[in-house]
Amino acid sequence: MTRITATSHLRRRRIVVPMLLTVALLAACSPQAEPTPSATPSETPRATSTFTPAPSPPPTTAAAPLRGTEMPIGEASRPALSAKIDNQIDARPQWGLDRTDIVFEELVEGGLTRYVAVWHSDVPAKIGPVRSIRPMDPDIAGPLGGIIAYSGGQERFVSMMKKTELHNAVHGGKDDRFMYRTDARQAPHNVILRADAIVDHYDALDAPASQFRYSPSGWAPLFGRASKGVDVRFSPASERNWRWNGEKKAYLRSQAGKPDQVAGGGRISAKNVVVLEVDIDWRYGDIPKTVMVGKGRGWVSTGGSAMGVTWSKKSRDSRIVLRNDAGTEVRLAPGNTWVELVPKAGSVTVL
Repeated sequence: MTRITATSHLRRRRIVVPMLLTVALLAACSPQAEPTPSATPSETPRATSTFTPAPSPPPTTAAAPLRGTEMPIGEASRPALSAKIDNQIDARPQWGLDRTDIVFEELVEGGLTRYVAVWHSDVPAKIGPVRSIRPMDPDIAGPLGGIIAYSGGQERFVSMMKKTELHNAVHGGKDDRFMYRTDARQAPHNVILRADAIVDHYDALDAPASQFRYSPSGWAPLFGRASKGVDVRFSPASERNWRWNGEKKAYLRSQAGKPDQVAGGGRISAKNVVVLEVDIDWRYGDIPKTVMVGKGRGWVSTGGSAMGVTWSKKSRDSRIVLRNDAGTEVRLAPGNTWVELVPKAGSVTVL
C-alpha cells in the first residue's frame, strides 16, 4: 500500500499551481474572436419635398428723381418738362405751379421775376402762361435734360438754349400744336402749353437725373434752428414770403402780402425752400443774367427748421450742390422744392 505523506502532497500542489497560472496567462493573451455584426435591415428612402417660393411681384413704383418720393414705375422713365412761366401780375394765377417738382425763381428786367418750372412726377394737362427765355435759363435747365418750352426770346438767348442737350419747344415752331392762346388772359400773358401731350410725344427722351439729395425717412435731418419761414426780396418791386404750416407740413407762399394761388384755386406750397444768394451779370444791358456757375452762400428751410449752407455749381450741365458748415451735402425732405435765386443787392430774412 502506497503511503502518501504530507510532504509529497505539498510538492504536488506546488507543481499544479504554476501550471494553472500558465494556462490562465495563455488564455488571456490569445486573440478574441470578433463578434459577427448583426445584419441591419435596409432603410426605405424617404420622399423629399422641394419648396419653391412664389416669385416676388414686380415693383410698381420707383424713386422720383426730382422729388425723392415714389412714383409709378411706368412713368419714371419719361423726360422732365421745364417751361418758362410768367410771373407778371397779369399772368397770375398761373396754371400748374401747384404740381411742379422744382421751381427756380429768377430776376428779370424791371425788378420783376419769372420762373423756370419743372414737371416730372406729376404732369398736368396744361401749364402757363409760357413766356420767353433769358440768358441764365440754359444754366438752370441744362442739368435737367428733356424738354424746355418757351414762347421765344432774343435770338442770342434762343441760340444759347439750343446749344444745350434739351429739346427746344418754341411757340410758333414745329411744336406749336402743343401750344395755344387762351381767351382767359390778355396777350402776351396767355400762351398755354399742353404739358401731358408734349411729354407723351417725346417720351423717348431720357429721364432726368436727381438734382438734390433727399432724406430717406421723412423730413431732412437739419442741424439748424426752428424757423417760421423766410422773406426774400429780389427788388423793391418783388417781395416773397414763405411761412411754415405745421398742419400741412409745408411752406405756404405769398406775394406782395397776399396768398399766392394757382388757377382754379389752391395755395402754392413747398416742402423745401432753398434760397441762393447770387451775382448778377449786366452785360446784356437792362436784361439781368443770374450767375449760376460758381458758388455762394444760401439757406435751406425744411420741416420747420432752417440752416445756412454754401452752394456750388461747376458748369452749365452740372447740378447745384448744397453743403453745410462741415462740408457734408445737405439732404432735403422728400417733396417739391422752390429755389429762390436772390441777387446780392436784394435781401433774405430767415425768421
